[in-house]
Amino acid sequence: MNTELLNELSVITAEERMILSGQEYIDRDLYMQGQENTVNSRKLLAAGKLITLRPSTRFIHFPEHTHDYGEVVYMCSGETIHIVNGKKIRLRAGELLFLSQSATHEVCRSGESDVAVNFIVLPNFFADSLSVVGEEETPLRRFLVDCLCGHNSGPGYLHFRVSQVVPIQNLVENLLWTLLRDTPNRRKVSEMTMALLFLQLVGCTETLISGDQEEAAVLKVLQYVEADYVGGSLTEAAELFHYDLSWLSREIKRKTGKTYTRIVQDKRLAQAAFLLKHTDRSVAEISVAVGYENISYFHRIFFAAFGRSPKHYRDEV
Repeated sequence: MNTELLNELSVITAEERMILSGQEYIDRDLYMQGQENTVNSRKLLAAGKLITLRPSTRFIHFPEHTHDYGEVVYMCSGETIHIVNGKKIRLRAGELLFLSQSATHEVCRSGESDVAVNFIVLPNFFADSLSVVGEEETPLRRFLVDCLCGHNSGPGYLHFRVSQVVPIQNLVENLLWTLLRDTPNRRKVSEMTMALLFLQLVGCTETLISGDQEEAAVLKVLQYVEADYVGGSLTEAAELFHYDLSWLSREIKRKTGKTYTRIVQDKRLAQAAFLLKHTDRSVAEISVAVGYENISYFHRIFFAAFGRSPKHYRDEV
């Protein structure tokens, strides 16, 4: 990442100087109120702010806690060990870890070169991102819904190994720069950058790591649909990943609230909408391209999803 930014984020903080001088505990007054082990947004966010950032505290083990906000951890250099809901996660340089309010979190001791930054994000800040990621059922969309509604339908965290994905690295760096500098329209720029980051991550499901067996199974199916939404089938996916077909069908429904057929349909229609917006291919060609040989059926389900015919959808955009 940019050397100037990395140097700025690497500076030893006042809290870290106390730790290096012999303090062997986290100062709860910096993070929490009362005896609850919940990091309080009011301790970290100025009044009226929806997002801020702070470098992760090094040189000490940060004990188990929760947050009353959403947190995004970006590893700038080195690596750190996080324990989320009892699962050990090694976060390496360039990787992202998203934590919902429901996640229990602790961070193992790290060294001076292990530089991470925490984005502290109030749930409302994610509203624009939710509209950008669309209606397709993905782990990222479910995470956003959980954060916005305070629910816990997923594992509470998402770990993206995206160190080699240049657009994502650029967007994170832009977000860091915007929040560290008093740039004009900082809040709006941050919201738009975060939304673009989520939009990029939607297409990176292959980089998403899950430590939950059922969650991992459903994630594999979602990745499978992403790769072959035209010719794939649940039976083929179950055979490919060595899962019982009935069990997999139930888990998909339980974890996503949708059947496999509905997930495929949503993906096909989203792709059809994209092709209508960005190509001049005929409606019939697009119907076949996304997996519907029956053009009349395609028209019917497209209208049900978007409230207008494919032709009118194209004309309006």
